[in-house]
Amino acid sequence: MKSNSQAVRAAFIALSAALLMPMAAQAQNVAVVNGKAVPKARVDSLLQQAAKAGQKVGPEMEAQAKDQVVLREIFTQEAEKKGIAASADYRAQMELARQSILIRELFEDFKKKNPVSDAEAKAEYDKFKAQLTGTEYRARHILVESEDQAKALIAQIKGGASFEELAKKNSKDPGSGANGGDLDFAKADSYVPEFGQALTQLKKGEMTQVPVKTQFGWHIIKLEDTREAEFPAFDDVKAQIIQRLEQIKLQQYQEDLRKAAKTDYKFAQQ
Repeated sequence: MKSNSQAVRAAFIALSAALLMPMAAQAQNVAVVNGKAVPKARVDSLLQQAAKAGQKVGPEMEAQAKDQVVLREIFTQEAEKKGIAASADYRAQMELARQSILIRELFEDFKKKNPVSDAEAKAEYDKFKAQLTGTEYRARHILVESEDQAKALIAQIKGGASFEELAKKNSKDPGSGANGGDLDFAKADSYVPEFGQALTQLKKGEMTQVPVKTQFGWHIIKLEDTREAEFPAFDDVKAQIIQRLEQIKLQQYQEDLRKAAKTDYKFAQQ
């Protein structure tokens, strides 16, 4: 009796496994199209690509991905039936697609193995901060064609005329003339040297007593205000800095590969 019981149990287990196998296989597939299974792995791949692109993956997107892979299988089967896969154009496009995918994965692998460290990002931040911080000057100016014209306007301002009104009427600078000559805040070195040097010699509220000549003409400059240049905190721009450094590293990697390759081809851009 005991032996028969064990045999019955073994047969039951085998039968259960046989019944469950199709269910397990079905769980790995999204659908069956014309007798061919559409694996769920294709859906997972599409969703992973969407997530990498920053898209939010949810039930709605998952349903769309399932629709997409089933439609692709339907269309692919029809294309194969018509012999399109054997065409020269198809094979050429497949080779380009193969190369594109390989190159993309190569670059992704490089980025993973060569991450930008916090120390590198901070050093880049400090470099830019040193270049962009310092004193900013808010100036007004009147730009005219001749020295005599500039001297005449200086005399009018000293006599009580409004600097802003004279700028609106006489300045040939289209960017600031209509605004009373206002140039907003900027560092002195953002201007041509003669203008910047004259600006830094002024105190708040002062105006140049003699016209300043530059390549653009003759200027009368008035300093309205100064301030220390503002620079964003490291944490606020860290992501952008890392992205920039990643791109620089990748470009260098590409250039190293190009230089190391043995080829008789001459690149247009060296």
